[in-house]
Amino acid sequence: MRHELKIDDRTLSHLDFGGPGRPLLALHGGLSEGAAFTGLAAHLGDAWRVIAPDQRGHGDSDRAPSYRREDYVADAVALLDHLGLDAPVAVLGYSLGGLNAIHLAAAHPDRVSALVNVDSTVEIDPDGPEPFSFLRGLPYTGESTEALLAAVGPVAAQFVTGALRTLPDSGRRRLPFHPQDMLDSIHACRGDHWDAWLATTCPALLVHGTRSAALPRRLADAMVARRPGTSYAPLDGDHFLPFTDPQGFHEAVGAFLDRL
Repeated sequence: MRHELKIDDRTLSHLDFGGPGRPLLALHGGLSEGAAFTGLAAHLGDAWRVIAPDQRGHGDSDRAPSYRREDYVADAVALLDHLGLDAPVAVLGYSLGGLNAIHLAAAHPDRVSALVNVDSTVEIDPDGPEPFSFLRGLPYTGESTEALLAAVGPVAAQFVTGALRTLPDSGRRRLPFHPQDMLDSIHACRGDHWDAWLATTCPALLVHGTRSAALPRRLADAMVARRPGTSYAPLDGDHFLPFTDPQGFHEAVGAFLDRL
């Protein structure tokens, strides 16, 4: 079921897959949305109640004035409060969502019982090359689905096909995110996040694509070695594991959660 809550007159939309199981807050990656975890929720079944927000600026959630870590973390806390989840919950995050999950756990260790980091790095060079540079110059809206997909081109289309929305006032089609918001969000991720990663002691899992361009093997090994209580699940794949190897991703997460 899809639900909404208001935060400072801004809508935060989330999917609650329901069921009697323990809650799992699942934070998607950039240029994505909560529905990306539909397969994971089905795999986990009744054992876990997957709650997957469309994070600020993504999917059905409204655009926001800023995309700093503390902004994303505040949204997650507001959602947990809204749902009455006062006891610690398991938190999973992929890529951008993984970084948000790490900082949520660091800032609010009393709210997080376990942490699943899916291919999210803790070192992002502030002066490094710009990832997702194709976002620059992308149109946000188009007259029709066909026109908008043609305008964004094949690279961007792989992130938005099947996820376009309709603007209620004009009927125009829009992307599931604003390109400038995504660039701002990516820029805000740059820097050193080791302190946040090492700040917590709850059980953790690092799911790593061994051919990931975002998380080199040497860094993944260091993240596991330096943080006590961290398990490691290497998968032969790239950074986009939830989409390129959903079975491996689901099984790795399920096996870790079964041990909690």
